[in-house]
Amino acid sequence: MEPSDSHTFLGLEPIEKDVDVVVLSLPYELTTSYGTGTSQGPNACIEASGQVELFDVDLNEDLPAGLAIHTAKAWDGEEPTLLHQLDSMVGYLNPWFEGDCFPLTLGGEHGILPPLMEALRNHPRVHEDLSNLTVVQIDAHGDLRSELDEEPYSHACAAARALDAGVGQLMQVGIRAFSKEEHERMLSDDRITTFFAQNTQSPFQGTEHWQAWLDLLHTVEGPVHLTVDIDGLDGSLVPATGTPVPGGLTFWQVQQTIQALFDAPKAVVVSADVNEIVPQKDTPLTQFTAAMIATKIVASHAKARRNGRWNLLGETKGTVRPTSMPTIFRNSIKE
Repeated sequence: MEPSDSHTFLGLEPIEKDVDVVVLSLPYELTTSYGTGTSQGPNACIEASGQVELFDVDLNEDLPAGLAIHTAKAWDGEEPTLLHQLDSMVGYLNPWFEGDCFPLTLGGEHGILPPLMEALRNHPRVHEDLSNLTVVQIDAHGDLRSELDEEPYSHACAAARALDAGVGQLMQVGIRAFSKEEHERMLSDDRITTFFAQNTQSPFQGTEHWQAWLDLLHTVEGPVHLTVDIDGLDGSLVPATGTPVPGGLTFWQVQQTIQALFDAPKAVVVSADVNEIVPQKDTPLTQFTAAMIATKIVASHAKARRNGRWNLLGETKGTVRPTSMPTIFRNSIKE
């Protein structure tokens, strides 16, 4: 399950030093509630990426476009309990969130989001204060439940836990499956802005709502984390994902969202993840779609870096969190 020297993102030559972009793999699968297979997703995505065209129209250049892109070994996920696994993920992520490289994480169920938030506390562009951070979420589901099946760290609670961790702003698009509890929080929490798929995909007013979404992205300021649950796309494009939902975003809407966010003049996308990837057996459509989304994220980062916007928030480097320093997950573990 670990990428080797012959198994790299986009099939590029292995890079070990002076890394600009790191592709991380969290093959995490512990709270899935319907379809399974997310533990195989990151590996399948990396394998599929070898078939993705390297040329990006917006970048007007072939990747790696001068970037040193490193495919890291996958997280091993051998810990005995959910909290131990979440804590272990933070340890895996931390070294890559300390400095000037851009981390792109492949999952794995959406439960990887809370560990990503914990790792982002140490990011030099976040300055240990998650209230500075905006999370942009592409998803079919709100992921705002307080718990699912008595588990507060379920994949269905990922966005709620990010907000509980102190995230300053959550912007959601593609949302079309949610509980009453989630809907009430969307309407009552001032930090949340939700664009529902029934509006953006409407044959009558969809164009107007979609333009409003792009206009909102243009106003984002400060550090941003982009989280892409691939079930945000219409289920016909990602049929193998755990919960494919009809009525979702088109591939081009996702591409447009990514580019618009990276182009926002006062924002810096400091990290991103693509999650809920499940390999499809009869056709590689699901994993190939995920690989194309991941590739667009890297190309958009390359464009931002080339235009000098990667250093918009400063060039300071952070410090790796000591392994002895407890995470929120370690503090919750009952010995």
